[in-house]
Amino acid sequence: MEIRIKETDIREAAQKGVEAFVDLFVKRTLEAIGGELTAETMQQLSADQITLLAYETFRREVMEGGFIQLIHNGYGPFIFLNPFAKAMRLWGTREFSKLVYEGRRLYEKYGEQLAQDCTDEEFMALYEQFPDFDELDDTFVDEMEPEVTALVAHYIDDHLGDFAAVQSS
Repeated sequence: MEIRIKETDIREAAQKGVEAFVDLFVKRTLEAIGGELTAETMQQLSADQITLLAYETFRREVMEGGFIQLIHNGYGPFIFLNPFAKAMRLWGTREFSKLVYEGRRLYEKYGEQLAQDCTDEEFMALYEQFPDFDELDDTFVDEMEPEVTALVAHYIDDHLGDFAAVQSS
């Protein structure tokens, strides 16, 4: 699927910072597939476009509620049972890739329990029941996120044609 982005939009987003730059490509990719990544829409995207959406999903979920929220909201298989960590390593985010692999180890251990339906109160109790995720959450949120997002933006910039067709304005 060809996603078109105006060169001026890219420049404008880049001037706002790496987060805005990455968000522009995420937003346009989601718009192109009708707003939702499904098994069907995934077939329309390139591996890089899918990896970008996976990173945005990971980033959003972990920044809001950690690995427990990511897994509870059903994203465990998408993040941990696909080659997301390997793709991120190939994008130059070696330490982040290691973090995702560590998350996978814990997902394989606790994923079934974390994915169960529960009340809001029971969900909040999961954070006390599964403290193994605390260090991973803290590492990503407090230490890695800005650098990883910058590396993702750099990868997109170096491989623009793999994400979108750039239209001159």
